[in-house]
Amino acid sequence: MPDTLLDAVRRHTDLHADGSGLAQTPIAGLTTIRATAPTELDHAVSRPIACLVLQGVKEVTQGTRTLAFQAGDSLLITADVPTRSRILRASVAAPYYSLVLDLDAAVIADLSAQMPVAAHADDPAVRAAPTDAQVADAALRVMQLLDRPESVPVLHAARVRELHYWLLASRHGQAIRRLGWAEGHVQRIARAVAVLRADYTRPLPVEQLARAAGMSVSAFHQHFRSVTSLSPLQFQKHLRLIEARRLMRAEGASASTAAFAVGYQSVPQFTREYGRLFGQPPLRDTLQARSGD
Repeated sequence: MPDTLLDAVRRHTDLHADGSGLAQTPIAGLTTIRATAPTELDHAVSRPIACLVLQGVKEVTQGTRTLAFQAGDSLLITADVPTRSRILRASVAAPYYSLVLDLDAAVIADLSAQMPVAAHADDPAVRAAPTDAQVADAALRVMQLLDRPESVPVLHAARVRELHYWLLASRHGQAIRRLGWAEGHVQRIARAVAVLRADYTRPLPVEQLARAAGMSVSAFHQHFRSVTSLSPLQFQKHLRLIEARRLMRAEGASASTAAFAVGYQSVPQFTREYGRLFGQPPLRDTLQARSGD
């Protein structure tokens, strides 16, 4: 029986998944995921990715839009945006499996220059649609390299490039192309986002972020919100609060320790902002997670 993409992802993930269900591959930017039960709501500031769901059902919310996607669907996130997600259908007998690829702006730019010019479309940053057959076939060829580890250093770049090509040629192509426009707003804002991700624990003047984006302060504010749906300050708060939540849940940090670790100077302010984002104060949220409720 021919190998399928689900077979290849299941084989790798079942062998290599960590306690959270993530299995990194030796190919940079390629991850497989497994869940054996529905999950609680997860907050993140997502990077541009393509997620191919192979079994189970997942739900993602960005802003006021909520998308549910299942086996045979792909989720595309084409900007750094805040999301809330959860796995809706998964069990020990039929786990949730997906393959996640970080979208590479340099590869997209190079491929786009060699492909027919597409009409500009103001597509949403988060979108889902059935996975094209060519995308699934290219993803399978990438995964099959993992069964021959000696082939990965030689062949992975070409096969990941091919996967990007078919994504660009798919129904998602117009939205993905914006990542490759070196002087487009998405790429300029991405440079500022990289600064925020690297240095979110310290105060970052908006002038510094605007310089990183190559924009005036007023234009930067406008385009930052247009691309990410947040102001720069809100974006930084999201990064801080999500990391603080991880420190408390995964490493057992107290609320005050986590607050100071991510750059807050005031624990009461941290507690208020944590409650606004996650729906309850830090201690209650952490205890609920540990109890599994």
